[in-house]
Amino acid sequence: MEYQTGVKKKDTLEITELLNVKTGEAVKVNGAVHTIRDMGTVAFVILRKREGLLQCVYEEGSATFDLKEIKEASTLEVEGVLEQNEKAPNGIEIRMKKVKILSQPEDEMMPLAISKWKLNTSLEAKLNYRSISLRNIRERAKFRIQEGLTRAFRDFLYSQEFTEIHTPKIGAKSAEGGANLFKLEYFHRPAVLQQSPQFYKQMMVGVFDRVFETAPVFRAEKHNTKRHLNEYTSLDFEMGYIDGFEDIMGMETGFLQYAMELLKKDYARELKILNVELPKADQIPAVKFSEIKELVAEKYNHKMRNPFDLEPEEEVLIGKYAKEEWGSDFVFVTHYPSKKRPFYAMDDPEDPKYTLSFDLLFRGLEITTGGQRIHDYQTLLKKIEARGMTTEGMDQYLATFKHGMPPHGGLGIGLERLTMQLLGEDNVRETTLFPRDLSRLEP
Repeated sequence: MEYQTGVKKKDTLEITELLNVKTGEAVKVNGAVHTIRDMGTVAFVILRKREGLLQCVYEEGSATFDLKEIKEASTLEVEGVLEQNEKAPNGIEIRMKKVKILSQPEDEMMPLAISKWKLNTSLEAKLNYRSISLRNIRERAKFRIQEGLTRAFRDFLYSQEFTEIHTPKIGAKSAEGGANLFKLEYFHRPAVLQQSPQFYKQMMVGVFDRVFETAPVFRAEKHNTKRHLNEYTSLDFEMGYIDGFEDIMGMETGFLQYAMELLKKDYARELKILNVELPKADQIPAVKFSEIKELVAEKYNHKMRNPFDLEPEEEVLIGKYAKEEWGSDFVFVTHYPSKKRPFYAMDDPEDPKYTLSFDLLFRGLEITTGGQRIHDYQTLLKKIEARGMTTEGMDQYLATFKHGMPPHGGLGIGLERLTMQLLGEDNVRETTLFPRDLSRLEP
């Protein structure tokens, strides 16, 4: 019998560990063959590792194996001598002595040229061969950045004493309402995929005061645009005992500030690969919905068509206005019309046609919707009645308010949209690992 006593120490080294090894020392590494550049008597075998690329040098007569034994996409364990080389990735390379082949590809013909610096292929091809295209260094870097944003969201909210929760994605009724629902049969009962964790996170404010979740949400919208998905990752939080919806905007501003600093510190390599210029979030302007519509219409000679919502073209112009007038890549648009907000949005007591809610636009695209919620039971019932809605399926939700709730509010951030705008991509599918849209259910 044997006991497991914890993580096993490996004798293979990672790139950061190699950087602390003295030149001339024997080392052992593993990785996938990213590309082979055969120069005759000398060849460069580039390994792909989790931290990036590592250059290995093969020389006839020095190595104990034949170069023909290895292929692109093979996985190897390499033994050799560490040397300095300013032209190599990370300034180091390994003179190869021995190789242990861990696996060989069945098909040597790669469907995409992943070793190229930039994949010069269509988005459709990248998505059709998604697990292969993501091996490209630039493609992979996008999702390291996305990891950084998610990590920042969690770390920052933990620091603000939020509790992480995990809510169900199958329910009897949607928090958002409407017809854009994926319906399914749940043991001979009708059910839907949740469009938002809204009901649950509000209920949990009564338990923990401050809660957050990072999880998928589902929208059965028949959009086929560059900004819409039918499944995306939502970064949600809800907080109680607020003085106003400005507390919610302040918390998001704090998250963005934390995120930009974290990316600068821990994801500098990926930022450099993608040539990303991080936006400033030290102060974000907030302007009322009706006011910014007029400002944009006047400055850019734009005709307003929808008085109750922002059109994509208007979002772009608002982003342009914020950059030109206030020097900001971000702008909060506040006090949205009640007509375009869910029933649980708190109306502005000074003008009930508007709500104490907001969207955050980032470089001309909405990435966040949030605001203060109704916390009074009778007020909630009256608004449901005024909307001509039924309370069917909301018994547990409403009972939460019947038994007392503090003033509260929250928001939801579209992770893929946030990543897309940060990286300067023009299609949200570029920053979605495995997109789900009108036409795509696989891979």
